[in-house]
Amino acid sequence: MSTFLFDQIIFGPIKSRRLGISLGVNLLPTDSKVCSFDCIYCECGWNPKKRDKKAILPSRSEVCKKMEAKLSQMVLAGELPDVITFAGNGEPTLHPEFEGIMDDTIELRNRLTPQARIAVLSNATMLHKPGVIRALLKVEDNIQKLDSAFEETIRRIDCPASNFTLDNVVENLKSFNGKVIIQTMFLRGIHKGQIIDNTTPEELTAWLKLIAEIKPSQVMIYTIDRDTPAEGLEKVKLEELQLIGEKVREIGLSVQVSG
Repeated sequence: MSTFLFDQIIFGPIKSRRLGISLGVNLLPTDSKVCSFDCIYCECGWNPKKRDKKAILPSRSEVCKKMEAKLSQMVLAGELPDVITFAGNGEPTLHPEFEGIMDDTIELRNRLTPQARIAVLSNATMLHKPGVIRALLKVEDNIQKLDSAFEETIRRIDCPASNFTLDNVVENLKSFNGKVIIQTMFLRGIHKGQIIDNTTPEELTAWLKLIAEIKPSQVMIYTIDRDTPAEGLEKVKLEELQLIGEKVREIGLSVQVSG
């Protein structure tokens, strides 16, 4: 199925079903994906199996310059963003200057669009880095992925790098002491002959238990919305997502459901 890459450092604004009017920031290459996951549902497609040359990431100064120009343009047009969102072609926290870029973004936001939130969409694999933690604690929407409470399921759906361990990720998520939003993609299907389904009673019971331990400020649950690199995947109906959302509310947590 067709997928796409973001071909600019600063893209949009776009209307996000979870965040509102979002100005996107891509800290990865504009011509390929760089990620510590290789999710079967990723709209950016698969990670390259082999690179002819080293991936080139935009510099901190380049990101700052382009962001300032775009925000200034939006201010003049009276079209202010609800949120500045770090997502793009892979995992934004892989950028070696991530913490400094966050500091620049906060300064620009405070000066030009003080009403805007700053959001980071991350897969939680770089939380062992103190600089990444420090940066994420400074933003309003620290959004971290947790697609299952079972490592085997995560390996089927998210295809993480070989050094991934769920226990380490969970401990790092707990270290935010609630200043984190957990985002979970629910889906079904068959991939490489294996059944994919993180909506079973066993999956949901274990996931809810883990969510309760992490105690996030909010839980975002959603399903497939765009084309996926893997075929044979199915979106979960909105009515079913809403039932899952009710279970989250029953354990005392705020939830946002997107079909």
